Amino acid sequence: MPHDIPLITTIAAALGFGLVFGFIATRLKLPALVGYLAAGILIGPATPGFAADTVLAGQLAEIGVMLMMFGVGLHFSLDDLWEVRRIALPGAVLQIAAATGMGMALSHWWGWSIGGGLVFGLALSVASTVVLLRALEERGILDSFNGRIAVGWLVVEDLVTVLVLVLLPPLASSLGGAAPDDGHGVADAAVPLWQTLAITFGKVGGFIAFMMLIGRKLFPWLLWQVARTNSRELFTLCVIAAAVGIAYGATKLFGISFALGAFFAGMVLRESELSHRAAEESLPLRDAFAVLFFVSVGMLFEPSIVTGQPLKLLAVVAIIVFGKSIAAYLLVIVLRYPLRTALTVSASLAQIGEFSFILAALGISLKLMPHEGQSLILAGAIISIALNPLVFAAVKPLERWFGRNAGLAAKFDRSADPLAELPMSVPQEHLHDQVVLVGYGRVGRRIAATLAAKGIPYVVAEQNREVVDQLRKDGIPAVAGNAGEPAVLIQAHIARARMLVIATPDTFHVRSMVETARALNPGIKTVVRTHSEEEAELLRTERAGEIFIGEQELAKGMAEFVSEEFAHAQKGAAH
Repeated sequence: MPHDIPLITTIAAALGFGLVFGFIATRLKLPALVGYLAAGILIGPATPGFAADTVLAGQLAEIGVMLMMFGVGLHFSLDDLWEVRRIALPGAVLQIAAATGMGMALSHWWGWSIGGGLVFGLALSVASTVVLLRALEERGILDSFNGRIAVGWLVVEDLVTVLVLVLLPPLASSLGGAAPDDGHGVADAAVPLWQTLAITFGKVGGFIAFMMLIGRKLFPWLLWQVARTNSRELFTLCVIAAAVGIAYGATKLFGISFALGAFFAGMVLRESELSHRAAEESLPLRDAFAVLFFVSVGMLFEPSIVTGQPLKLLAVVAIIVFGKSIAAYLLVIVLRYPLRTALTVSASLAQIGEFSFILAALGISLKLMPHEGQSLILAGAIISIALNPLVFAAVKPLERWFGRNAGLAAKFDRSADPLAELPMSVPQEHLHDQVVLVGYGRVGRRIAATLAAKGIPYVVAEQNREVVDQLRKDGIPAVAGNAGEPAVLIQAHIARARMLVIATPDTFHVRSMVETARALNPGIKTVVRTHSEEEAELLRTERAGEIFIGEQELAKGMAEFVSEEFAHAQKGAAH
């Protein structure tokens, strides 16, 4: 039996030390990922003692990125991305420009070339989708409106980064670097830029067209065929093979990154009714490889950068954690979105990750950026990832602080937003004994359709401004904003409403909605949706009104159908 087993050694060391240090971190009330990063530093080549294989660890981390981005796609549909396009697209592009400018200014002060500063700034501007997902899932806001905005924002960042990765090689010579040779598998520097752009957009467009026209039908169908075998291991194998296989094929055939290919794989499989089962079956493997990802990041860290260049490192961390977060905050406010949305997006961007490492490695290979830049980027990534949970924890105190400082909060008030106020043209009879419907997602739309069919007046309160704008064009009264804020329910004329129906999946602000509604209208009836018995029990103790649990209602509907079918069959047999 061979004794040279670097792959097994690397996996065993990464998982074993990750478990030990992750456990220690949680006991110290720190996020587990801080322990994973520490484990990577310990088994990395920069520290004495045992050193795992960094090349193999990097490849294992790539699989981790694929599986985690696949999980993003399973939770994020094209409709979700389209919903937040008006904030995610301009916001991400402008934020990348702002953060890149900060990085270029800092590197210019250090005496670097323009090309090195450009790569450095771009690496600091791109947040890690993997880290963001972990943060949103831990806080239960991944499926909320603000969570969708944050994920959509980072997806746009990833798309921009893919374009940058393709454009940098042909531009390297003009930026002061060296054009790559054919061994790198990238375009020749002699190829005109317009031709490179045309090829790039053609490949990306071809991949997206293939996934939307063929993959959207083929892969869900394949999942159904495997599910019919009633073999759990085959189903899990099909899910993992789809995630890794599509990601690999996207890279080899279309030049798309592994992460983006896996993301689209998840998006097309989300079209299947088995997507929830696919997410559940692949979760253990995704979690295991997520640990390998964070451990591999820690292995790349060089502790000497902390003592050798402390001021430079401090400046890099300041740009990542504060600079680009403040820029994103201001952009969200300018785009007329709520304070809570601005704070959530800002916290989401206060870190860098996988694409930053790829950009740094490419900058080194093209001789654009000094090796010192790569070390600073890696150190900044580790520190910002470790600090990110603390940044998220600061969101609520900051929100409360803004609330206590009315004068400061007024500067960020959206009262001038026409969508935040109900139009004067709404008939008064529509604002008496009406239903105030909070949330216009999949559940809210069905409730609204039923109310409209029965002639029951209703007003919609929805956070997505684009949805509110479309509702008003369709003649439906709607206001934009978080119904947890009293001003939004006041605009929906809650004082004269007969019923408050909370159809949003974000149950965090349900208590404040119910309290506001009852303070302004003591006789109002409330209806709340929830996903779990625990949430339902908590809402019952707070007397939140009529509570509907998704799984219970599904079981009730199915049981009633079965009972009716048996009753009909018995009547037929009797006759």
